[in-house]
Order: sequence, then structure tokens, then C-alpha cells
Amino acid sequence: MSNDKLILVVDDDPDLVESVSMRLENEGFQVAKAYDGVEAWDRIKDERPQMLILDVMMPRKNGYELCNEIKKDDKFKDITVLLLTAVAEAVPHTTYTHMDGKSTLADDYIPKPIDLDNLMEIVKDNL
Repeated sequence: MSNDKLILVVDDDPDLVESVSMRLENEGFQVAKAYDGVEAWDRIKDERPQMLILDVMMPRKNGYELCNEIKKDDKFKDITVLLLTAVAEAVPHTTYTHMDGKSTLADDYIPKPIDLDNLMEIVKDNL
């Protein structure tokens, strides 16, 4: 079942999920929430969102892995994926690399900390 304006917000930071979700709802979008990549994949299969706003650094399954799984699955590859990334600043301290970001199949990138006005423009441009 396709959901024309459903956006799944995925981040392990509940405050970020809430602030992004509230802004999306104020703009007239339906919002679903998940707090890690495994939970997100379950929600994607159940609810078939039109867009994912997906954090990169998460427990259990990171955003790069989930994005690539979605884009390689014929049933879900047309879901727009926007990656939230603070990776540029975090690269020296993590296992994530700029190469991961360049090799992923995401549709667009949003740097953290998130500028909600900028995020809304990107969401509208991609839906």
C-alpha cells in the first residue's frame, strides 16, 4: 500500500526524531518514526513510506546499510532516501568514511545539525 505523503523519520536520537516529525506534520505530511535501522526496515515493509529521512550512525543497522538494502530491493527502490549525516565531523572517531557516503545509493544528504527550513525544501523538492 503506497502512502503518498508518509515520511519515515529514522534516528537513534528521540529529540531529533520529535523535532523533525513535528515540523513535517506542521507542513502537512504524515510521519512514522523508527529509532534504528532494523526497526526502520520493519516499518518500511509494513507501511511503505514515500520517503525516508535516515540517520547514518545508528545501532543494529546503520543508515548506509539500510539505504543500500532498500535501493537494491525492487519493491522499495523507488522510496526517496535522504541521509542525515554528521559523518564529516565524526569520521576521525568512527568507522564511517566519506567513501561510504559517496558509494551509498541515497537520493540526497542533509548535514547535522539539521537546518529544518533547509530540510523542508529538500523534502518538498524530492516528493
